[in-house]
Amino acid sequence: MNRTLDSFVPHQFQRLPADEMTARARAFYELMDQRRTVRDFSDDPIPEGVIEQAVLTAGTAPSGAHKQPWLFCVVRDAEVKARIREAAEKEERDNYSRRYSEEWLEDLAPFGTDADKAYIDEAPALIVVFKRNYEIIDGERHKNYYVNESIGIAAGMLIAALHNAGLVTLTHTPSPMGFFNEILNRPKNETPILLLPVGYPKTGARIPNLARKPLDEIMIDF
Repeated sequence: MNRTLDSFVPHQFQRLPADEMTARARAFYELMDQRRTVRDFSDDPIPEGVIEQAVLTAGTAPSGAHKQPWLFCVVRDAEVKARIREAAEKEERDNYSRRYSEEWLEDLAPFGTDADKAYIDEAPALIVVFKRNYEIIDGERHKNYYVNESIGIAAGMLIAALHNAGLVTLTHTPSPMGFFNEILNRPKNETPILLLPVGYPKTGARIPNLARKPLDEIMIDF
């Protein structure tokens, strides 16, 4: 498509003083450095509108040709969550018993994870993230671009938005995930990539004592 000046609007941008930029960058890092994966959830309800705002934030992510190839299915219904847990645990039992390599199992061992995924029932909400590999518009197939990259950025922004709102989550990828399409009645052009249980941590919840890599191990300056 040829772009014309009518396709563009003025960019609204406020340039901040250097000290405010530094303060904002540090404050956001300190907030996000508190983010941790949690597997023990309270069943306390999430305030109305919080998840919606987090999903809207995810929807601001950049995407190839602005195709926005994502869908976020929010599941609160107990019966649907129970079906998801049953299907996920079936795949996870196969993963732990025969699909995972010995090296992978050894790396997982310190975290104490297994095929039991009680948090799927316990968390007040689940967000199932789908990528749209292509669109069907008026019966015709239209390609999406850089789908994996786009959905990865959006999922990261979603996790950050949920943490910023005062919620906890974890990234769960039961594989294969085709059961999500069946349970949630999603079409073939949508592929599930991530399950995010969302809520508050259960009282007394414990997390692994981990350290993140320092800056000099994750950044090179040229």
